[in-house]
Amino acid sequence: MLEGKAVIQETDMPSMMQAQATSCASQALDLYDVYDCRCIAAHIKKEFDKIHGSGWQCVVGSNFGCFFTHCQGTFIYFCLESLSFLLFKVGPSAF
Repeated sequence: MLEGKAVIQETDMPSMMQAQATSCASQALDLYDVYDCRCIAAHIKKEFDKIHGSGWQCVVGSNFGCFFTHCQGTFIYFCLESLSFLLFKVGPSAF
């Protein structure tokens, strides 16, 4: 497990879900090369789909912009090591 601590930039998630998100990101960084952002994002998305139901989206990288609609209480943006993580859930009303 990585020693670095996640720094949460913005969120509307409950604290327990925040801890799951940062822990899952840390696990993904242990499993994949830090440059393999696609696999890291896929790992986090699949875990959250399994735990919290389908519809999760995850973006991982060091330089990206975004604009999206999400279900209330399911958004987190945080940094861990040299990467930024954006995780959120979309629902039928988001489209």
